Amino acid sequence: MPHDVSLIATISMGLVLAFIGGMIANKLRLPPLVGYLLAGVALGPFTPGLVGDAHIAGQLAEIGVMLLMFGVGLHFSINDLLAVRGIAVPGAIAQIAVATGCGMALAHFWGWGIGAGIVFGLALSVASTVVLLRALEQRNAVDTLNGQIAVGWLIVEDLAMVLALVLLPALAGVLGGEAAGRGVASHLSGGSVGMTLLLTLGKVALFTALVFIVGTRAVPWVLQLVARTGSRELFTLAVLAIALGIAYGSAELFGVSFALGAFFAGVVLSESDFSHKAAADSLPLQDAFAVLFFVSVGMLFDPSILVKEPLAVLAVVFLIVFGKSLAAFAIVLLRGYPINTALTVSASLAQIGEFSFILVGLGVTLGLLPTEGRDLILAGAILSIMLNPLVFACVDPLTAWFRARPKLLSMLERPTGFETLPETTKCAGLKDHAVIVGYGRVGSAIGDILQAQGLPFVVIDENRRRVEELRSKGILAVYGDATATGVMDAACIANAKLLILAIPPSYQKRQILELARAANPTIDTAVRTHRASELAYLKQQGIGLAIMGTREVALGLLGYSLTSLGYPPDKAEAVVRQARRSGDGAAFEQPSDLDLPEASPELREHREGR
Repeated sequence: MPHDVSLIATISMGLVLAFIGGMIANKLRLPPLVGYLLAGVALGPFTPGLVGDAHIAGQLAEIGVMLLMFGVGLHFSINDLLAVRGIAVPGAIAQIAVATGCGMALAHFWGWGIGAGIVFGLALSVASTVVLLRALEQRNAVDTLNGQIAVGWLIVEDLAMVLALVLLPALAGVLGGEAAGRGVASHLSGGSVGMTLLLTLGKVALFTALVFIVGTRAVPWVLQLVARTGSRELFTLAVLAIALGIAYGSAELFGVSFALGAFFAGVVLSESDFSHKAAADSLPLQDAFAVLFFVSVGMLFDPSILVKEPLAVLAVVFLIVFGKSLAAFAIVLLRGYPINTALTVSASLAQIGEFSFILVGLGVTLGLLPTEGRDLILAGAILSIMLNPLVFACVDPLTAWFRARPKLLSMLERPTGFETLPETTKCAGLKDHAVIVGYGRVGSAIGDILQAQGLPFVVIDENRRRVEELRSKGILAVYGDATATGVMDAACIANAKLLILAIPPSYQKRQILELARAANPTIDTAVRTHRASELAYLKQQGIGLAIMGTREVALGLLGYSLTSLGYPPDKAEAVVRQARRSGDGAAFEQPSDLDLPEASPELREHREGR
């Protein structure tokens, strides 16, 4: 009996082509998202060969948007945002305003209306969180100050786009599009712009109140009941039912978008004790439908725009890669952050992604944005994502270029008052101290013990808020990048006995070590490292101690295991010491018979105990 297989064919072809495209993109060291979009282009009606059902793909994309926004809400962290609110909130708002203004100017030049300009500009202003996190992970920079600022910045951008998704349907008629509304409350505005806004914001406020007052109590209770059954399938089903049910119900009852409902469903779940399990169980389905979303977006792209309007495509790419980046670069510097932070944030924003696709899709549906605008956004997204690894690769060379020009650097970096030690502390009175570069989890653990033992030390950190807190506690601290001119001198490195490098990224360590040795050739060093390949260089430099964190955890467990299995403590320690100095990824420590500079009491005791 013949039957319609359009749904099966669209899903099958979409996933197969996305897999092939993702693998090719990965081989080319590009984000897999590029492969998914190109798979959609191959499956679309504008290219020869297989053609998927655009109507079914559109509905699959809606589910993908809901699950994508559910995932954004599930991983939303107010603490991450609050930690960098001083730069992320004003910076992101200013950058969105600048990018939207530039987009509106381009749209006006092309003869589009104000509504099209607003949608076009907003789509250009928001970067892809997926692409950013991948780039930061490759640089081992997610937990650094620069990474935290970039992630916080994008959280603010995402929240602004959520607000845009709420307001655009309400204002579509005023902006020259088709007024859209869902549910019983959508016909009460009477054509008044003020009343439309008031009703929209009122419905969102009522929906938000119900979600956070009722949802935060009901959702954990339901999940707890389901968890008690011990059925993983029921728990996964409950999570998906909550996500999609709240999204659909919010659209029908309150007239808000599917995306906003799904986002709030994720936020509610993120506050429960089951958030990690919910995220883990729903992740495969989120990933699958997110892939179908990107494929469906690619199906809408007409590649002929690259030939018909090459200058327009170049203008869009230039605005994404350079315009947004320059705006962010200036904003970060004006807020008093170092050049490296400004360059990292700029590179993070030099691309657009998932929220841009959602916005242009809504803009076309509402009759605000012409299809040409959607094609230009998609072309700009694909090209900017492909260029983003190259943009990130330029951060370090550009940082070095600025550092080599102190006069230019002094003009760009604003003094904050924390680049030097307080006037009451002079280098002449500070001697034989330790200099700790990086005061995160590792550096602060070292500093706490040194302080408890009454041993002097100075901290160098790029987090200004952290430096302010340390100063308020009476701890000597210098704000800045340790590779910047004068920062090491401000920490009195010439009089120091020990340099402790506790920073995560490895690309700065060599330069910091060279600067410290140039000012103090006999200084002892202890280095935190993450790569086995880095140990060879550190050994050549004659450092005192290099430790790889994950290996030290394993060796600590090994030592306890040996004593628990009957080894005498001295024999267990000998085995651990031998393991530490051998094998791939071994920690390096100078042999005790070498003529080393006098070490701090802790390192001296550490060596003599061997």
